[in-house]
Amino acid sequence: MRYENIKSGILTILVLVSILLTWSLWTYQPNYDTMENSKTVAEVNLSEKQEVTKIVRPDQVLFHVKGQHYGTNNPTELEKMIKEMRHWTISDVENHSDKVGDFDEFIHRSGNTEIIFPGDVPIELYRSVFTIEGKKITPFNFNRIIINAEDLEKGNGIVYFASTETQQIYISHISLSNVNEFNRDYYKNAAHYPKFFAYKLAGKRSIFLPESKTQMTTYKYLPVTLNSDEFKDALFDDPSFVQKSSVPYGEEFTNDSSKMTVNYDSNILQYVNPTTDDNFVESSYDLVKRSIDFVNEHGGWTDPFRYVSKSEYKRSVSFRLYSMDGYPIYNDRGLSEITEVWGRDEINKYVRPNIALDLPLITEMQKVSIPSGHEVLARLQSNKNFKPELLEELVLGYRMERDSEENKLILLEPAWFYRYDKSWGQIPLKDLGGGPVRGLE
Repeated sequence: MRYENIKSGILTILVLVSILLTWSLWTYQPNYDTMENSKTVAEVNLSEKQEVTKIVRPDQVLFHVKGQHYGTNNPTELEKMIKEMRHWTISDVENHSDKVGDFDEFIHRSGNTEIIFPGDVPIELYRSVFTIEGKKITPFNFNRIIINAEDLEKGNGIVYFASTETQQIYISHISLSNVNEFNRDYYKNAAHYPKFFAYKLAGKRSIFLPESKTQMTTYKYLPVTLNSDEFKDALFDDPSFVQKSSVPYGEEFTNDSSKMTVNYDSNILQYVNPTTDDNFVESSYDLVKRSIDFVNEHGGWTDPFRYVSKSEYKRSVSFRLYSMDGYPIYNDRGLSEITEVWGRDEINKYVRPNIALDLPLITEMQKVSIPSGHEVLARLQSNKNFKPELLEELVLGYRMERDSEENKLILLEPAWFYRYDKSWGQIPLKDLGGGPVRGLE
């Protein structure tokens, strides 16, 4: 009897355990940890992301007033101007090129305020700046926005978008109150800005040079070296499969298809992905937009870079470093540029500095007086090899070099730069008193 009771008890326990296990299986919800996609990289931010207006921005404004010309490169003034223009509504955009006549005379005529960009800008990119209404417009590029103080059409103000590269002009309209406000704030105060004079190049194109000496500043910086591993994490699909090795000049990072080199002598970082498909031509807008987005994705605007040029044929876009006072910075080794070359869906080549300038050394800053446009032209023309018809551009800027006295420091020194027979040369401040002009020896 006792044996039968024990057996019944065991059987009852087993049945209860079986019921409990069955219920647990039915109601069990596993708590899986989220598995990250092996192709997804944690977001890398070397610096802050930038809006289009911070990267695609003008670098000069000229006012043409009754045969006189005034202008400025001051970034604060230009930023205020664009900020005011962001409230405009642009309408009725149409091609006006066949009604212009002489292109050069048209864009520089009296009454015009000429807002100048360093490179051709796709109009679609500037839809994030202006409100453009009306019918869908044909894509075009511009490097000038022209507001005329005198042109009125049916009670509206007129804004022109012009490209000196293609010599195309598009006309559009803004409200009369917008143009009146702009003229009151800027055009009527043009004489407060430095005076410029026109110099006609071969091919009937005019450039505008400062009438008097320009006050500029020399800067010295102690650069900050950017973290190579952060670039590795940002640029490679799966950083865990990247091999890092030391080379005589710096570091090298590779996987099966791509390579990133960091040269600590030249301070240039280069990423190459040669497997991307390059048998296509991309629109101007897509090319520039994806180039800005690419740098934004890893916060690569580590210094004040600006968009300066593009090539649909080469599928390339370039950005240049600008000084605090709004002048372009040049360096023979590419230390002041970011360049991107694109395949169909991926970056093909990315070249940039691996340093950031951060803040200048206040005690090393010096004010200097830069010779006028007249003096620089006379200096060029005095060279026995100079041929006026080969001069294509002449601009003020900064040359970026290692400081001769302290190699760790970066020196920004004012200089005149010129494009002559398709090549750039420079006239440093110390050379304006005599000696050969670089590029014309």
